[in-house]
Amino acid sequence: MSFYRFVTSVVNLFLRPIYRFHVIGKENIPKNGPVIICSNHISNLDPPVVGITCPREIYFMAKEELFRNKLLGGLLLRVKAFPIKRGMQDRDALKKALAILKEGNTLGLFPEGTRSKTGKIGKGLSGVGFFALRSQATVIPCAIIGPYKKGKRLKVVYGEAIEMDQLRKNKAKASEVTDVIMENIRELKEKYS
Repeated sequence: MSFYRFVTSVVNLFLRPIYRFHVIGKENIPKNGPVIICSNHISNLDPPVVGITCPREIYFMAKEELFRNKLLGGLLLRVKAFPIKRGMQDRDALKKALAILKEGNTLGLFPEGTRSKTGKIGKGLSGVGFFALRSQATVIPCAIIGPYKKGKRLKVVYGEAIEMDQLRKNKAKASEVTDVIMENIRELKEKYS
């Protein structure tokens, strides 16, 4: 068992009884090839929740500040997280993310870039559209439907792949692709709330 799988199984044992996950649409995630999972962001627990409900190992971007603590930073690196500088274009993080996809792996992104205080889905950052356009990855929208409250059921919904061929053909801008991705996440949330 990989360290990633060991950690996600421990986290699963801890979180599942508290939040009683109901996972929908796991079958929409391809078993092979590059995948980008794009989720709304309502809690610090979102990355581990997506990590334990997705059948594939996921590489997550995490804010650089989290890696300043040697213990936490070391653990994050071992569970496939990598740092990104917020508020600026971080070329190293962009290259790393594209390399992850080129190798046929799964990249987890929270397009809003920060947690929603209200639970409403905000505007996504254009970087998400950039990755979708620059890679040949399958883009899977994901809606986390809370609240994170003990004893309440938490839904994690994986939608069908977003059709990227037409967007690429039409030479869509990264921001336009991000808007399409966010709309897909909103639709999942409305449908399953």
